[in-house]
Amino acid sequence: MSTRIAILLATWFGCGLSPKAPGTVGSLSAALIGVVLHDYFGFIWWHFLLMAAALVLPAVWSAGLTGRALKLKDPQIVVIDEVLGQWIAFAGAREYTPVTYLAAFALFRLFDIWKPWPVRQLEALPGGWGINADDAMAGIYAALVLFCAGWFNLY
Repeated sequence: MSTRIAILLATWFGCGLSPKAPGTVGSLSAALIGVVLHDYFGFIWWHFLLMAAALVLPAVWSAGLTGRALKLKDPQIVVIDEVLGQWIAFAGAREYTPVTYLAAFALFRLFDIWKPWPVRQLEALPGGWGINADDAMAGIYAALVLFCAGWFNLY
């Protein structure tokens, strides 16, 4: 039972089962949730940080258990780490517009795929920590770029 719940959460309710680009699908679902939460409920940067913080332990647990169940270090179907990173990226926005939504999404995907130091090195952490830490760091990089761009009035 707990393995089923872990897989459901780790795949972000099935997003990770997408046959094409499951990481992008997971990121897109998190971004769309972020848009709805801001546009309809007034969420701002600190709300996205709280959501990411609340997701850390369930993400580590579900990713780790899913990896063990599938006997893979970082299964492609696990996309809860993309959700975590995407919400961290959203926290970097100084204002929320279609441009910043797209920028947060694109910047997170860029850093998640590129994996500059220490993003790639964080993958070496054990279990669910390694699965999630690299995406959290990619989200931090995206948030910093987005924050600096807003600070300099580039959006």
